[in-house]
Amino acid sequence: MSLTRRMHVVQSTEENLFMNTALKIAFATTDMETVNQHFGSSKSFAVYAVNIDESHLLEAAQFGELSQDGNEDKLSVKIDLLNGCAAVYCQAIGGSAINQLIAQNIQPVKVHEGSKIKDLIADLQNEIKAGPSSWLAKAINQHKPADPDRFKKMEDEGWDE
Repeated sequence: MSLTRRMHVVQSTEENLFMNTALKIAFATTDMETVNQHFGSSKSFAVYAVNIDESHLLEAAQFGELSQDGNEDKLSVKIDLLNGCAAVYCQAIGGSAINQLIAQNIQPVKVHEGSKIKDLIADLQNEIKAGPSSWLAKAINQHKPADPDRFKKMEDEGWDE
């Protein structure tokens, strides 16, 4: 199984700055509007950059015809595609795929069939505003740049080797 088509959206300088505060979120979709695919047999993914106020489509990727056959070789190509994503939303997902995603710090999120991507993004943004869940807080912290003064602060607190 291989990636058959991949489209990257070219970013302007302004959008590159947006990416400093955004999380990459993937959606298993065939129509670019709803989450309507099982992770393992998903024919395509839409990847968005999402922050507290905005979202932008980053890329869309398509795979060949897949079935839910227990063949896990197809998972590695999908997980590679999702490198850098904080989460992947899908209709269903198997245990092995969950384990592989979590090992790559990608949170699998199972949603009802036909959930609209724009609504899921709005829910995610509302969660960020209201106080993120544990997986989302972890993802946000992983994407923050390191504080250049962190060692000075530790020294001021009296840290010793």
